[in-house]
Amino acid sequence: MTSLYFKYAAMNSGKSTQLLQAHYNYIERGMRPVALTAQLDDRYGAGKITARIGLTLPADTFDKVTDVYDLIASRNKDKAVDIVVIDEAQFLSAEQVRQCARIVDDLGIPVMCYGLKTDFMGQLFPGSEALLRFADNIEEIKTICWCGRKATMTARVLEGGSIARAGAQVEIGGNDKYTALCRKHFISGEVSAPSADGHKKAA
Repeated sequence: MTSLYFKYAAMNSGKSTQLLQAHYNYIERGMRPVALTAQLDDRYGAGKITARIGLTLPADTFDKVTDVYDLIASRNKDKAVDIVVIDEAQFLSAEQVRQCARIVDDLGIPVMCYGLKTDFMGQLFPGSEALLRFADNIEEIKTICWCGRKATMTARVLEGGSIARAGAQVEIGGNDKYTALCRKHFISGEVSAPSADGHKKAA
């Protein structure tokens, strides 16, 4: 059954790697996937989905005004689209999530969205909140904190090793700015194991 999927996780969980594998699986079977990513995430160049293991995929981009439904409907008229995969889905607007649902319901094309659930303060992104409400299938992609527990939170790390507790929701960055933590260490502000002298890095 055609569905809207939301696959979410904290930073460094392999979301983009899974997306690239799914995209490749469709290509390998002679099918036509369409890949989208957020225009504002240009860490590796605009219109590129890049995994930490080094794989890169050219992709269409969306911004705040992109009508995702119209984009895919137009592509589908030219040549049948078999699936839509969306990276950085937390940056979709609530209306764009509804457009993704229309792609599934009206065009019969599955849509797989990959992204963060919450920001560096533990607040839901608008796109993620809408996906949690509208997605048919919701899956957590698991990763671990430095302590070995499941990491569920994404922390923004400031120079010096402390955790940011205020600021703009969107600040593009990778391992240089963000780390995945379990709830305990997100709340305590410990971004790494104690040093040899027993001191901990804390906010």
